[in-house]
Amino acid sequence: MDDVSTAARPTGETAGFANVGRIRWWQRGFFASQTAYVVLAFLIITMGISLVADNFLSAENLLRTSQNFSYVGIVALGATLVIITGGIDLSVGSVMALTAVVTMILMKWFAETALAFVSMPLALLIGLVFAGLIGLINGVLIARLKLSPFVVTLGMLSVCRGLTYVITKGRSQAPGGPGVDSFYALTNGKLFGLPVPLVYLLLGAALMGFVLHHTAVGRHIFAIGGNERAAALTGVPVERRKITVYIVCSITAGLAGILMSGWLGAAQANLAQGYELTIIAAAVIGGANLAGGTGGPIGAIVGAALIEVIRNGLVLAGADSYWQTAIIGMIIIFAAIVDRLRSLRAT
Repeated sequence: MDDVSTAARPTGETAGFANVGRIRWWQRGFFASQTAYVVLAFLIITMGISLVADNFLSAENLLRTSQNFSYVGIVALGATLVIITGGIDLSVGSVMALTAVVTMILMKWFAETALAFVSMPLALLIGLVFAGLIGLINGVLIARLKLSPFVVTLGMLSVCRGLTYVITKGRSQAPGGPGVDSFYALTNGKLFGLPVPLVYLLLGAALMGFVLHHTAVGRHIFAIGGNERAAALTGVPVERRKITVYIVCSITAGLAGILMSGWLGAAQANLAQGYELTIIAAAVIGGANLAGGTGGPIGAIVGAALIEVIRNGLVLAGADSYWQTAIIGMIIIFAAIVDRLRSLRAT
């Protein structure tokens, strides 16, 4: 009898397959990720705020909120790529400001030359290339020279912010030339009734999701974050991929800075000051693990949206806005605890 019961009991790989069969739908794929928990928290917090603030769910407020979190969300997409590889970029806020300032100055300068008819698109292109060059410097120093991502990007934060103040003398830089109206339409207009920055965010998230989950580049990025040494031994071009993600991160920061300057009407020297922590927080809250190997576009968007919803809800509820920083910190810690418990349960 004992032999029969033992033979009937699944062991080894057979037991593994049996356990898989007993896994419920909420324990599989997306539903088992930290992002799913954050989405649930987002829905609960949204419903709670709507009960306290009557006009929170109004169309006008929802559109304004979506536009506000789009700037952080766009950069959070690039920051998530860096974090997946096990790196970090603290320079994004300063890159936003410097890129926006350079773009505004170029628009006015080109408007006074024979290139006035293409001053706006040319300035935007050069501005984004300039942002990419900053990311290239970060990437080379980190990937090739093996310097600490924290130290390199912290130094670049100071360099870019200092150059912004040197160039502007602390004064705002407004766009100029014949392409001003088109510039505002591209940065602060609406498309299909949605704020343009939100459209850019959704398109960027779709592109990022495709690259991460359907291309060799995406597999390489996850492999580097999972185990960089093992990835290198299997033929993954580690240095090239790490340089690429820092370039992309800086370009997303430059794009967000330009969009924000269109929203504000000018590029200010203190534009996006302190945004570094908010952007990294959005990525981490959304499921990106600072140890590397985990993250995605949905999490970046949800994390950015959650932070803005909390800020907006506090304002509408008449609460002290200074609570925002403390609450975001609590959410980050809670997200880390949930991720740790989930990891322990998986083992």
